[in-house]
Amino acid sequence: MNNLTIASQVDSFNSGFNAQIGAELAEVFAGEQRDLIASGLPASVVAVGDTVTDAPLLDADGVATSLAAVIENGPAVIVFYRGAWCPYCNLTLKTYQRELLPLLSAQSVALIAISPQTPDGSAAAVQNGELGFPVLSDPKNHLIGELGIRTEPSAEARAAHTALGFDVADSNADSTGDIPFPTVLVIDANRVVTFADVHVDYTTRTEVADILAAVAAL
Repeated sequence: MNNLTIASQVDSFNSGFNAQIGAELAEVFAGEQRDLIASGLPASVVAVGDTVTDAPLLDADGVATSLAAVIENGPAVIVFYRGAWCPYCNLTLKTYQRELLPLLSAQSVALIAISPQTPDGSAAAVQNGELGFPVLSDPKNHLIGELGIRTEPSAEARAAHTALGFDVADSNADSTGDIPFPTVLVIDANRVVTFADVHVDYTTRTEVADILAAVAAL
């Protein structure tokens, strides 16, 4: 099993990525991250003890489902990610597939990932990471909004995205630039949150060891 932390993988990725996109664009993204950290989390952000309401979702084939239908009656780990266009998300989901999913499956704990992308974007995430867990679309950002984790790239970052050949709104089912803060929730059988880890800086993610510790505490 690969025992590299997500943080160490991000550090390695950033070295090559920043060299590839150049100093000017790299500074745009670094500035966005600094601003996000300075702003902090919104007051309404999901917290331990909150109950996650049911919500309509779409699977990677575009078939309508819901949070309750996917997690059924058991505990679950829910991962909110920005989209298949986000390299940090892809890196994280691949790590969860490799290192987290087998251990959760052995404990009958569901693992699901949710983004505001179209089902095609969810399918791309599955293909990119060879993912074996449900990857779902919150097509109207309903659940993401209810949990208080909705944000959007800065205008400067979106301009940088355009320079790199894409726009977030083209990937989202609701055609907005709204995306979630990268978030991991552990919920019990009643959909009560027992662990909530929300990252305003999208280059940082919840480590596998922290999720497993939270699941062990259920």
